[in-house]
Amino acid sequence: MKVVLQRVLEAAVRVEGELVGEIGQGLLLLVGFGHEDGEAELVWMADKVAGLRVFEDDAGKMNLSVTEVGGSVLSVSQFTLYGDCRKGRRPNFMGAARPERASSLYDRFNALLQARGLPVETGRFGAMMDVSLVNDGPVTLILENPNGASNPTGE
Repeated sequence: MKVVLQRVLEAAVRVEGELVGEIGQGLLLLVGFGHEDGEAELVWMADKVAGLRVFEDDAGKMNLSVTEVGGSVLSVSQFTLYGDCRKGRRPNFMGAARPERASSLYDRFNALLQARGLPVETGRFGAMMDVSLVNDGPVTLILENPNGASNPTGE
């Protein structure tokens, strides 16, 4: 599982011009799944996202989580995070989970974020989406399980 996390002042996603998800202050998550991802990876990532201290406290230090600042999450599925560009000029997406599996993983991941008290808006799985955001900082991080699918509980 891979997530590109961006701290935002606001973000929105549209499908064919229709607004399908929108947040104010919070986190925009671009979320992709690999073949080996399962419940353990989803739980690890939901805990990481909910607890990651990327918002500034009164002293200007990144000491607060999205939960602590009352922020929201806009979660957007993004299989292209698994694009392998090492060979040739066209990305290879063989590392990405098949859509039918990725869709259920995506739904479960968003439910886990909600279970941690986060308001979650989403894009539309499998659709061509237009994502807009006002990056705050900018703060952009790439999150991956450091121990792979076999041991997702490592810090």
